[in-house]
Amino acid sequence: MVAIMKMIRRASSSSSSSSSSSSPGPGTGMLSIPSPFLSLLHNRFRSKYLHFNTLDDALSSFNRMLHMHPPPSIVDFAKILTSITKVKRYSTVLSLSRKMDSFGIPHNVYTLNVLINSFCHLNRVNFAFSVLAKILKLGCQPDTASFTTLIKGLCLEGQIGEALHLFDKMIWEGFQPDVVIYATLINGLCKTGHTSAAIRLLRSMEKGNCQPDVVVYGTLIHSLCKDRQQTQAFNLFSEMITKGISPNIVTCNSLVYALCNLGEWKHVNTLLNEMVDSKIMPNAISLTTVVDALCKEGMVAQAHDVVDMMFQSGVEPDVVTYTALIDGHCLRSEMDEAVKVFDMMVHKGCAPNVFSYNTLINGYCKIERMDKAMYLFEEMCRQKLIPNTVTYNTLIHGLCHVGRLQDAIALFREMVACGQIPDLVTYRILLDYLCKNCHLDKAMALLKAIEGSNLDPDIQIYTIVIDGMCRAGELEDARDLFSNLSSKGLKPNVWTYNIMTHGLCKRGLLDEATKLFMEMDENACSADGCTYNTITQGFLRNNETSRAIQLLEEMLARGFSCDVSTTTLLVGMLSDDGLDQSVKQILCKYVQ
Repeated sequence: MVAIMKMIRRASSSSSSSSSSSSPGPGTGMLSIPSPFLSLLHNRFRSKYLHFNTLDDALSSFNRMLHMHPPPSIVDFAKILTSITKVKRYSTVLSLSRKMDSFGIPHNVYTLNVLINSFCHLNRVNFAFSVLAKILKLGCQPDTASFTTLIKGLCLEGQIGEALHLFDKMIWEGFQPDVVIYATLINGLCKTGHTSAAIRLLRSMEKGNCQPDVVVYGTLIHSLCKDRQQTQAFNLFSEMITKGISPNIVTCNSLVYALCNLGEWKHVNTLLNEMVDSKIMPNAISLTTVVDALCKEGMVAQAHDVVDMMFQSGVEPDVVTYTALIDGHCLRSEMDEAVKVFDMMVHKGCAPNVFSYNTLINGYCKIERMDKAMYLFEEMCRQKLIPNTVTYNTLIHGLCHVGRLQDAIALFREMVACGQIPDLVTYRILLDYLCKNCHLDKAMALLKAIEGSNLDPDIQIYTIVIDGMCRAGELEDARDLFSNLSSKGLKPNVWTYNIMTHGLCKRGLLDEATKLFMEMDENACSADGCTYNTITQGFLRNNETSRAIQLLEEMLARGFSCDVSTTTLLVGMLSDDGLDQSVKQILCKYVQ
C-alpha cells in the first residue's frame, strides 16, 4: 500500500510538471470537414467500437477529427483509441493521446483508462500510475476498470504483492471488486507459485458475495494440476460442478494432464468419455497430452491407437502430437519407426518444426549415429529452420561422446558464428570433455571466456574445472579455485566436495580430506555414499584401518553401502595373511 501511494505521489508531481509545459491547444485555423465525412463518422460511432480496414485508416480519421470545429465528443475519441488497442498498437495510442493534449481536447476517465491499459501492456506500470494521478488531479474518480487494469499491469510485471495492496486500497475506497479483478489476482498468484494464497482469495471472494466463474476455477485447477496436487484439483472440480458451473475444455484438459501424470489410464478414458457426454469434445490438446504421457511411459502402441482415434474423430493431430510420437520411439531407440512417423507427418501436410528435428537428432545421438544426426541438422538448415541452442548442445554432446572432440569444437564455433548464443549447458559439455581428455589449457581458456561473457558460471562449471585440475595432477590449483568459490558467491555442493576429497586422498593428504569432510555438515551439505567411500578408500590404501572401520560404521548407520572399489579393497585386505584376525572379522561384515 505504501509503495502504491508513493508511486501515485511521484506520478502526480510529474504529471503537474508535464501539464504546465504542454501546448495551449489549437488556434482558430482549423480545417473544415466535409459533411460526408461527418456522416460516415457518425455511422461508425453507433457501435461501441470502431472498425477500420487498416491502421492508416484509423489514424487518418483521428487526424481529421482533431481538426474538426467544433471537435467531436470525447466519447468519439475514446472509441477510436479503443479500436486501436484492439489491434495491440499501444504505443500508437500513447502518441495519439499526446496529440489530443496538444489540441486541448480534455480526457475523461474512459480515455485515461485506455492510457492506463496501454502503459500496462507496454510493461510501464509506473507511467500507468501517473495516469491514475492525472484522474485524481482532474477531480474525477477512478472506476473499477481503472483499478482492474492497474492490478493486471502489476500482475503482468510479477508485482503480486503490490497488486494485492492496491486491491485492499480499492475495497477501502468503497469499490466492490468484480469477478474480473478476482480472476486477475488469482491468475497472478497462481503464476507466481502462490496457489494456496489464490485458494484463500477464492474463499474471500465467496464471502464477499462475488460468485467465481469457470475462469477462476479453471485457473486454480490448472495451477493445482501443475503443482501435482491432483486431489485438491479434483475436489475443486467437484465443487464447481456442485455449484452448477459448467467446465470448459481448458479445465478438462488440466484434469486430463493431471491423470496422465498419475498414470491413471482407466480414469483418463472415463474423463474423456464424460467430456463427450457433456458436449465438451476433446481437442488436439486433450489427446496430445494423452499421447505424450503414454509415450513417456513407453506405451507407444497405445499412443498410436489414440492418434488413430483422433483421425476417426475428425481431430487433426498437430506437430506437437507427431513429435510426441517421434519422441516415444526415440526413447525406445526405435529410430526407423520414429522416421516413419516423421515422414507421415510431412505426408499429412503438417510441417515439422525445430523441436521435431531436435527430437530425432537426440534419438540418433543416443544410439551414436552421428552421421544421421548431422544429416538431419543440415536438412533443418535446408528447410530454412534455424537450429536453436538445444540443437547445438545435443550435437556437441553427441560428438564429444563418440570421441569427435575437434568436430564438437568446430560446431561450437559455427554456433557462435551463426549468432546462436551458447548457454551454460553448452559450456558444461565442452569443459567436461576437454578436462576428461587432458586438454586442461583449453578448458581454462574456455572458463575465462565464460567469465568474460554475460553468463554467470555456476557451481557445476567450477566443479568440472576442479575435477579437471585434480585429474591433471594440478592439486594446488584445484585447492585455490575451491577456496575462492565463496568470493564468487558460490557454495560447493556434494559433487564438488567429493571431487576435492578424492584429489586429496589420492595425494595421501588424509587429514586435509577429513577436515573437508567435517566442513560439509557445517556448510549444510550432507555427505553421500560417494563421500564416505572415497575417504574410506583413502584410509584403507594408506593402512589407516581403524579410521576406515570408524567411517564404515558411520556409513552403514546412515544407510549407505560399500561400492565396488571399496569392496575390492576390503577383499584384498582379507586375503592378506599378515592382517590381524580380529580386524579381519570386523572387515568381513562390510564385505557381505
